[in-house]
Amino acid sequence: MPPRRRSTATGSLTPENLEALATALAEGRRATVYLIEPTPSLGLPEGTSAKVVSIDGNTVTISPKGVNDELPFEAEELRITRTPPGGAAKPAAPKAAAQKPAAPKPEIAEWTEPVKPAAKAPVVPKAPAVPKAPVAPKAPTAPAARKGKKGPESVSVTIHAGADNDWSVTVTHGARRPGKAQSVSPESVSRAVRELGDDTARDAVEAVISHAREEAASRVEELSRQLEEARSMLAALESDSQGVQKNS
Repeated sequence: MPPRRRSTATGSLTPENLEALATALAEGRRATVYLIEPTPSLGLPEGTSAKVVSIDGNTVTISPKGVNDELPFEAEELRITRTPPGGAAKPAAPKAAAQKPAAPKPEIAEWTEPVKPAAKAPVVPKAPAVPKAPVAPKAPTAPAARKGKKGPESVSVTIHAGADNDWSVTVTHGARRPGKAQSVSPESVSRAVRELGDDTARDAVEAVISHAREEAASRVEELSRQLEEARSMLAALESDSQGVQKNS
């Protein structure tokens, strides 16, 4: 696809627009934007609507109406409404066309009045060539970005330790809501963290497991003490019962 000229029109997507579109995607609602400039290579006129597929920083991947593909656009190339704010028309194109017929006049003046070429000289420096110069070097970067398909979403894995040493794992894809927590054993968490090679994560997990181990050992010791007391009490009661029977 030929490179597109970067739009300088007002009314492009603002950071607030990008945040609102990202929220709509996260909630599963349709998000729509509109092209500021036409794209002749795809037969897309100005104001063509497009469905937002994803947002990455200032880059918005869209699926334009009538095009069976997903293409990345910059926020400056899109707007939130079909028409620009105020519905103002673009004056740039008519003015450029109106100035071109005036170019032959300096040539006629040079033949009739040879003394005045110095006064007409400012018309000669081909002003239209100045804005066209930066367009050429920027063009090659656009096609490479638009040919790629949407990559996989980012993934976040969260490990949670409960008060009773119950561990769970939650997986989150991109901007979606976290998935359902899945129970895992402390041993598997400790083994997985050691494999990561991150000392901070390993120490944090081991600290929680060590505390739970100490709590369990303390509980076992307390239960053992209570069991011994109960056994001593039972033995004393049985001894008293046997003495009473002998006396009777």
